[in-house]
Amino acid sequence: MVAIRAPKSHRAKRELLKHAPKLVETGKKTLVLHGTKTSAVLNSVLADLFHLKRDNAVRYSKKNENIRPFESGGETSLEFFSLKTDCSLIVKLAPKLGSKPFFTFIGEHFESVEELKHLKEVLLDLFRGEVVENLNLAGVDRVFVCTAISPTTVYLMHCALRLKRSGTSIPRMELVEVGPSMDLVVRRHRYPAESLKKEAMKTADHAKKMKNVTKDPVQGKLGKVYIPDQQIAKMSLSNDIKGLKRERREAKKNKEHTKKQKINVE
Repeated sequence: MVAIRAPKSHRAKRELLKHAPKLVETGKKTLVLHGTKTSAVLNSVLADLFHLKRDNAVRYSKKNENIRPFESGGETSLEFFSLKTDCSLIVKLAPKLGSKPFFTFIGEHFESVEELKHLKEVLLDLFRGEVVENLNLAGVDRVFVCTAISPTTVYLMHCALRLKRSGTSIPRMELVEVGPSMDLVVRRHRYPAESLKKEAMKTADHAKKMKNVTKDPVQGKLGKVYIPDQQIAKMSLSNDIKGLKRERREAKKNKEHTKKQKINVE
């Protein structure tokens, strides 16, 4: 693990808080880098992946001899680069900016093979981008088609969506391959530790709904208080009232005073 020095200034503390894990994560950035050996085909694949996520990606072009993520201790340099660039996704191995892709997974192996289940999660996490509440359908103009040919081989194809006239109000949709397309073979696979996986997949608890509380843009938070019917006629009035006690004390004093006067007169 990469050792993190304790911050000495408030600015350094704020920067560390920005990089710290959050319950509600922002869009993940991808670190594209080279390993010990990279061929021309692999360089082309890395370049295509970088262009697909240009706004949310960082690319390193030099070779890295110390990065071996599938070997014990070989992930130290990788953790350092990830912490430095604030990238939580790492790729070891020209769409319209701001668009959101569809994803389709074909094949029963994505549900039965653990390695392909993990690959499915990684691909969805890789191209998810920023989480948005509203989506413009005009920005959904491409699709990634992932086909599991065998338990270890997946064919990935990047296609553009073309809307054609169909004679009705609903247009006909066609897929046009635009690339990049590649055959992915799962060979070495390293599962994360269960404790780290559980911590990384932790989600924020849903806020409990408050009864009888509404929010108004002008008056702010409004609440309703329900009070049962008050039957005043049947309420028992206590005699222990401060005003009555005071009157009793004064009457008692007056009575004692009159007695003393009578005694003095006699």
